[in-house]
Amino acid sequence: MPSIFRLLSALPLWLLHAIGALLGWVAFCASPTYRRHFLANAARAGYRLRDVRAAVAHAGRMVAEAPRLWLAPEPPPCEVRNAECVQRAWEQGRGIVFLTPHIGCFEMSVQEGARRWSPQHGSFTILYRPARQPWLARVMQTARNRPGIAAVPTSLQGVRQMLKALRAGRAVGLLPDQVPPQGQGLWSPFFGQSAYTMTLAARLVQQTGAAVILARCERLPRGRGYVLHLQALEQPLAPTLDAAVLQINQAMERLIRQSPDQYLWGYARYKQPRAEAQQPESIA
Repeated sequence: MPSIFRLLSALPLWLLHAIGALLGWVAFCASPTYRRHFLANAARAGYRLRDVRAAVAHAGRMVAEAPRLWLAPEPPPCEVRNAECVQRAWEQGRGIVFLTPHIGCFEMSVQEGARRWSPQHGSFTILYRPARQPWLARVMQTARNRPGIAAVPTSLQGVRQMLKALRAGRAVGLLPDQVPPQGQGLWSPFFGQSAYTMTLAARLVQQTGAAVILARCERLPRGRGYVLHLQALEQPLAPTLDAAVLQINQAMERLIRQSPDQYLWGYARYKQPRAEAQQPESIA
């Protein structure tokens, strides 16, 4: 399998995306559970299949492009729009919390941000949970620790490293629509239905005064690369945890509505959280 993964990383992006589009539809047609999640999640946001059918293929493209993004020596082309909002945050001497939902190529969001800004502002810190398969864990460890990226464990130790990075004026990246373990989130509306939502993003901002930058990395057609769209959070994050988590969920909803055909609608966003050791109330 590692050899196949490396072979795939040498293929052109347009071919990987073509293969991925086919795989996306195969998975959608073959898995009733996946199809049910996809259709139900899209319906909660007001979309029918005909509105977001392109997202079926994009889910497959996300999988197929991974070898290229993780192992190829040179990244695919990526245009960055509204980079000025990032520069303004650093000019104020603040750390930055980059937030992106499961949309487009969120992997490229981190890579391009690190490539562009880490030489001057230090590594981007992200949370990393190793894969269960040893060969895949090794591949992902290589990918997650590319130049300019510091991958830390999904533990209290990793959270403290994120706090340290932000207080030093560096950046961290999170997927706030990812369901956290039990005890590390709270229930908050997401597209009109209560979803267990991480509190980590809000706590990091509240404890460090970091700026919040919203990111959406759009996948271009025919393997032409990506466009990373950036914007500052419209209003300062609310001081209370419940309100801040809701505010982040609403910001993610707006990002998703900008490109619903590239959102991962099949993700089990409304599942019950898994049992895991809880983080203490204070992460300072």
